[in-house]
Amino acid sequence: MSVTTAGDGPWLDDAAGRLVRPYTISNGRTRPTAALDLLSQVRATGSTPLGPLAPEHAQALGLCRSPVPVAEVAAHLRLPAAVTKVLLSDLVDCGALTTKPPAHHHNPTDRSLLEAVLDGLRRQL
Repeated sequence: MSVTTAGDGPWLDDAAGRLVRPYTISNGRTRPTAALDLLSQVRATGSTPLGPLAPEHAQALGLCRSPVPVAEVAAHLRLPAAVTKVLLSDLVDCGALTTKPPAHHHNPTDRSLLEAVLDGLRRQL
């Protein structure tokens, strides 16, 4: 069994994957206290949270030096979006992060948007 760490990331086992279950990180909480969706932008405020931060909170805060979408933070942390939203809302609640809703939502069934995505994918292939 080979256990490695990716920087300050979670402990991983080559065969088993993550050694700490994601919902352990959020203490079993599944609902964030702040209204966040995957496209919400989060950014560090520069104020220091009171008390020590869990490693995942500190890592998330480090990713938010400039505005970044929640989905991107989840991808970098390699955590489910629901867990990431809970971690980020903890940081919003203590004043370490600020959040901004996405500029605009596109209708996911908008034909022109879907055609543009398909065209972009075809160019990549």
